Amino acid sequence: MNKLIAVLSILALAAGASAAPNKNKLGPPTPESIKKVKAALPEKAPAKPSKDRKILVVTRCEGYVHKSIPLGVAAIDLMGEETGAYTIVETKDLADFNDKNLKQYDAVLFMSTTKLDPTPEQREALLKFVRNGKGIIGIHAATDNFYKWEEGAKMMGGLFCQHPWTAGCTVQMKLDEPDHPINACFHGESFKVKDEIYQFKAPYSRENQRVIVSLDMDDPDTKAVKGGKPDKIERTDGDFGVTWVRPEGKGRVFYCSMGHNNSIFQDNRILQHYLAGIQYALGDYEVPDEIK
Repeated sequence: MNKLIAVLSILALAAGASAAPNKNKLGPPTPESIKKVKAALPEKAPAKPSKDRKILVVTRCEGYVHKSIPLGVAAIDLMGEETGAYTIVETKDLADFNDKNLKQYDAVLFMSTTKLDPTPEQREALLKFVRNGKGIIGIHAATDNFYKWEEGAKMMGGLFCQHPWTAGCTVQMKLDEPDHPINACFHGESFKVKDEIYQFKAPYSRENQRVIVSLDMDDPDTKAVKGGKPDKIERTDGDFGVTWVRPEGKGRVFYCSMGHNNSIFQDNRILQHYLAGIQYALGDYEVPDEIK
């Protein structure tokens, strides 16, 4: 009996060790911050939904917890409500990644999730979900996951590798495709934004995704990482993608690395950019996503 108890204890400890706890205990955003989001909401969606759409928004964090998550979720929720493009359900439980539960959703959105490591069964369910025609959406730290899951990292489009441009940096964005429909909100003009910007490592590659926005390394302050941590730059090719789209089987993936600062979710241009990308992932907005 004692041996049985000992074995069961070891198994319980092993199971607990394999599942890191959720660290996201953040409360709701302030009324003032919500007010600014509402003032920045797009008036309408770029496409009419072909049917009622539903998104599962994942906010679980097993690593760093971004303080902008609650406002980001509120912005996505309010944007869907305002435009009629979709509704959302929030979860912090990866057990929701199963065929039966995912069947009710049209896309899964990762809102600055960190260090997630789904079980083999959860991985299979998520890949089946998108490859059978659904959508994956990643905001900011959505690339700070799947370090032990190569297919998942490739699906999202890359892995986080430092942020030389910190939250106080103002950077110049380049429209790699000024005429791309998801970039319509920028009217063909490059723009500046204050936010923490990521550097990515493999499997990030322009052979794996269609990059439509990136850092403008011809801008002196951006190139010099003014106010940031230039010593953290590891890439030697000057390729710092920010927004991309990619097909995954019969499904679609949209990712944007902006979203560390609350102000991003209070910027009409960025919200329009998100909305167009979300509708692409949902399958309602047909845009070029062939990998060049």
